Amino acid sequence: MSKHDTKSADVSATDLTAFQKEALLAITRLEDSDEEPYGLGIKRQLQERLGEEVNHGRLYPNLDDLVDLGLLEKEALDKRTNTYTLSEEGKGLLRAYRDYVDETVSTTL
Repeated sequence: MSKHDTKSADVSATDLTAFQKEALLAITRLEDSDEEPYGLGIKRQLQERLGEEVNHGRLYPNLDDLVDLGLLEKEALDKRTNTYTLSEEGKGLLRAYRDYVDETVSTTL
């Protein structure tokens, strides 16, 4: 089974790469701001967070994978630009991951 065959209900944070999790968080930050969650805005958020250049060849295939997994929704803003928003499944995945991190940190620190 390829990752494109995975149903979003079967996806957890452990199935994602660190970069994909950071992309979901970047989109969440953009959704909460005045900035549209489009490719270049996501790229800027990731570069600030990761402290490294993020190229298109890394960003867009990962965003497409997250769309295929049902964690993001993609809409055309114009002929050249797409926006990406978290789906309900994506929000649920981040909530579950947050709860796991909170539980782990509160019991070990």
